[in-house]
Amino acid sequence: MTKADIIAAVAEKTELSKKASQEALEAILSTITTELANGGSVTLTGFGTFKISARKARTGVNPQNPSQKIEIPAMNLPAFKAGKVLKDAVR
Repeated sequence: MTKADIIAAVAEKTELSKKASQEALEAILSTITTELANGGSVTLTGFGTFKISARKARTGVNPQNPSQKIEIPAMNLPAFKAGKVLKDAVR
């Protein structure tokens, strides 16, 4: 399912226009992105939690030259943990 498919499904279920559905979806995604960028987390009860996962710096191997070691910097990555309702629906 693509973003366009989600917008169409939301428009159909809520009887909103596709443009209004697109604006709503983009507002939700923007809000989640902003909160994660500020180091927070977003919990949608029953669906799941978006949070930031910190990855430590480490030494890796260059795949094009396995004898060469490279330093991989520390970084923050977005993570998602599914909620109970979502897990049960998928099972």
